[in-house]
Amino acid sequence: MDPLNAAPMPTILVVDDTVSNLTLLTDLLKPIYRVKPATNGATALKIAQSDDPPDLILLDIMMPEMSGYDVCKQLKIDPKTRDIPVIFLSSMSASEDEEFGRLIGALDYITKPCKPDIVLAHVAHYLKSKSPSGLPRA
Repeated sequence: MDPLNAAPMPTILVVDDTVSNLTLLTDLLKPIYRVKPATNGATALKIAQSDDPPDLILLDIMMPEMSGYDVCKQLKIDPKTRDIPVIFLSSMSASEDEEFGRLIGALDYITKPCKPDIVLAHVAHYLKSKSPSGLPRA
């Protein structure tokens, strides 16, 4: 394949205020995707609203100042970011938490501690379903 004509790697925005979780997910995804890490909601929104938005967001729920729920709500009301798929990552495992996440616009909910193969499968699934050709969106 000609590297000049190759489609760029999909970009994943990983948002988690716990640095060890952020590092783990970044290291897991980096061989396959372009990864943009953020440690808080405000930074996540800034990255998502940039001229180079992510193709998918992995979003922690329990963060100081701005929760993942608040970030998701902001993403879904902004026409520029509302179509970016969001997958929540959380140690909260009550069905009400998952239902609320879906109600405000998240596509999926993965409980922590995350199993690497589960994260990779969910990311690949949502990137594939986002593209009409069946390939991850460039």
